[in-house]
Amino acid sequence: MAERGGARGPVPAWVLALPPVAVLGLVFLYPLALVVRQSLSPDGGGFSLSVYGDVLAQTAFRDALANTVLIAVGATLGAVVLGFALALVIAFVPFPGGKALSRFVDVFLSFPSFLITLALLFVYGTAGMANGLWTGATGAAHGPFDFLHTPWGVLLAEVTYFTPFVMRPLLAAFSQVETAQLEAAASLGASAPRIVRRVILPEALPSLAAGGSLVLVMCLNEFGIVLFTGAKGVTTLPTLVYGKAILDGDYTGACVVAVVNIALSVALYGLYRFLTSLNGVRRARA
Repeated sequence: MAERGGARGPVPAWVLALPPVAVLGLVFLYPLALVVRQSLSPDGGGFSLSVYGDVLAQTAFRDALANTVLIAVGATLGAVVLGFALALVIAFVPFPGGKALSRFVDVFLSFPSFLITLALLFVYGTAGMANGLWTGATGAAHGPFDFLHTPWGVLLAEVTYFTPFVMRPLLAAFSQVETAQLEAAASLGASAPRIVRRVILPEALPSLAAGGSLVLVMCLNEFGIVLFTGAKGVTTLPTLVYGKAILDGDYTGACVVAVVNIALSVALYGLYRFLTSLNGVRRARA
């Protein structure tokens, strides 16, 4: 006689996926859909792209888009170059405290962006330490450092904050480099720059590209640094969304700018995922 209540089969995967998908839809996808709907149906009526035409034709939007792209690209290039150099020193140049500095990079990733901006203001601000030392030594009324309220200040703050995001994957990639290859290249008379160019850089290139792509995405959406530096005339897409929604009360225009910003971010995130997958395939083949 068969037993009652026999063992049930495994729960289908789609059933297990329902709770997280429902939470994701409620918390993220539904508000995002409302933003897109507001941008395409400003008066609650039918489909219309008229607001997109109006907003995209505004000089403020074009300036914000140009500032966003230029600052993001500049900060990414600076973070990639500086991050590669620092990661190279930490990984391959023995010095006291190297391991502690490597662990500090992980801690730095948890810092909020506005904290870095405040630190730079304390050092290079109008009443900061650098200007205070200058006026104290020369007796001048004002110090020479007055760039934090310009695009250069935003660029410096973003490079400072995002460089560890490039260093982290690079340090992981450098840890996979065989020291025997470096020793063999050095024994054959290769100089240090040649070893970096021919041995280390090819191994680190996928991680460098993935880290740079991630930083580019984050720079496009950075709001706190631009706001806390108080850079005059430096409006990016995130700050333009804030200005239209909070200061001007133009919620439809803010939704249009937000949709454009989201489209840029999603495209770059796709690039980041592609480069990350290339890095995984490369490591699997190694």
